Amino acid sequence: MNDMSTWTSKIIDVFIEKGPMLILALLTLIFGLWFIKILVHIIDKSMEHGKLDISLRKFLKSFVSLLLKVLLAITVASMIGIKMTSFIAVLGAAGLAVGLALQGSLSNLAGGVLILLFKPFHVGDVIEAQGFTGKVTAIQVFHTILNSFDNKRIIIPNANLSNGNIVNYSAEALRRVDMTFSVGYNDDLKKVREILENLVKTHDRILQEPAPMIVLSKLANSSIDFVVRVWCNSEDYWDIYHGMLENVKLEFDKNQISIPFPQQDIHIYKHE
Repeated sequence: MNDMSTWTSKIIDVFIEKGPMLILALLTLIFGLWFIKILVHIIDKSMEHGKLDISLRKFLKSFVSLLLKVLLAITVASMIGIKMTSFIAVLGAAGLAVGLALQGSLSNLAGGVLILLFKPFHVGDVIEAQGFTGKVTAIQVFHTILNSFDNKRIIIPNANLSNGNIVNYSAEALRRVDMTFSVGYNDDLKKVREILENLVKTHDRILQEPAPMIVLSKLANSSIDFVVRVWCNSEDYWDIYHGMLENVKLEFDKNQISIPFPQQDIHIYKHE
C-alpha cells in the first residue's frame, strides 16, 4: 500500500513539474500544424500568381511543408525535455543513409528542379536530347517524358537531361528550311533557277520575309548543285521540306531537267 502511495505521489509530482510544459508543447504542436497549413497555402498561392510551373509548385509546396513540420517536431521535442544533440545526430545519420541510397533519384530531383526553374523547353516543344527526338508531353520531378513521331513513349532521367545537350526545335517562331537540288551539266541553269524561284514564290507556307535564297553552291563530279534556303513558321517545317522535294521533281520532269546520280564510265581495252 505504501509502494502504491509512493508511486502515485511521484506521478503527481512529475505531472505538477512537467504538466505545464507538456500542455504547452501540445498547444505548440496544434498551433504549429495549423500555422504551417496556412503558410504553405499562402506560398502556393504566391507561386500560382507568379505563374510558376505546376510541377515545380507541387514539389516546392511538399518540400516546404515537410521542412516546417520537421522543425516543428524538433521544437516540440526540445520543449518536453528530449536532448536535441542525440536527436539531431540520429536524424543526420538517417538523412545520410537515405541520401546515399537515393543518390540517383536525388540527382534526378535536382535536374528536374533546374529544368522547371530555367525552362530550356516546355510541354509541347519538340526537342532532341540524349539521342532521342520527340514532343515533350510531361516534365516531372524525376523524369521528362517525350512522344516520338512514331508514337513511342520515351522517358529520360532529368539528371541526364539537365547535364546534356538539348536541341529545342520549337523555341523559335521561325525556322529555315535548307534543301539541295542537283541537275546535270547539260541542263539549262537559267531554266532551273526559274523553276525553283517560281515554286518558292507560289508556295503558300513559305515566307517571303526573310527573303528566300537560291544559289548555285557546287560544281560536283557528276552534278551542279543548287541550294534553296527558305523561312517558314516552325510548325510548317516538314510540310514544306517534303512538299518541295515532290514539287521540284515533278517540275524538273515536266521541263526535261535531269537529276543525275553517281555513275562511272568503264573503258575496256583489248590487248593483242
